[in-house]
Amino acid sequence: MKTSPNKITLNLDGNTEVSVKGFIAPIEYTQYNFHVRWDTLANLRVAEPEKQYAASIFYAFLPKEAVSVGTLWKIEHAGVLELLKQLHPEPHLDMHGDSGDSCGLWACLRAYNNEFVDIVFRIHAEFALPNGWFTPSQFAGHLVIDRAREGVVFFQMYVPKGTLNFDTWWNTGENADRPIWSTDIGFCPQMELRIGAEDGVPNTEFIESITPEEAAYKLIRCFYKSQHINWVSLEEALELAPAEQKPIHAISINGPLADESC
Repeated sequence: MKTSPNKITLNLDGNTEVSVKGFIAPIEYTQYNFHVRWDTLANLRVAEPEKQYAASIFYAFLPKEAVSVGTLWKIEHAGVLELLKQLHPEPHLDMHGDSGDSCGLWACLRAYNNEFVDIVFRIHAEFALPNGWFTPSQFAGHLVIDRAREGVVFFQMYVPKGTLNFDTWWNTGENADRPIWSTDIGFCPQMELRIGAEDGVPNTEFIESITPEEAAYKLIRCFYKSQHINWVSLEEALELAPAEQKPIHAISINGPLADESC
């Protein structure tokens, strides 16, 4: 997955306006029923279902220099925070439970041709609730730009589905001398910002591209040191250990290593 030597400059006309739609569906599940017991979580809804922005807000997602397919760059905070406020008024990019390697906002040029560029990205963010925190597993997404018009064709920033896709902290000791934190994990079927419809993006052949899976792998390695380990299955380890005369180092965990939902 080497980056291509062919570099292109990504431009956007910031004087136009775009309409972004926001969605937060009711939470369907939490392990300890916080979405039933805790009113704040039970009533979590999108702050603004639709909002107009100057297209310049998406400058945050563009690299400062010409880039080639597969190149990674950091996303600017200010534009992302403004967009996240459409979902909830108190977004944070500095994770309250940061373990030292999970914060960040990264983008990657996945594909381009003479008409379009496709930028994919991964963002870790959370929301401060009146008496707690709501931490999605991640915000994934992509931004498609019309190169001739320098306009946004499609934008999606969303929390991926999955069995569990957020965790939450609830201060159940509001009237106590110190916070009493309780934690839970759950599933929200939709938390998303969007421009356009994905089926409205032309089905086109790209001059250069990497697969979505390759781009996702590049992005996740920006966040977690664990993704730099060459993990193998137990079956493979049992075969490799005697052949390479190495001991087996087995790790058992009760949560994911690849997102913020645990």
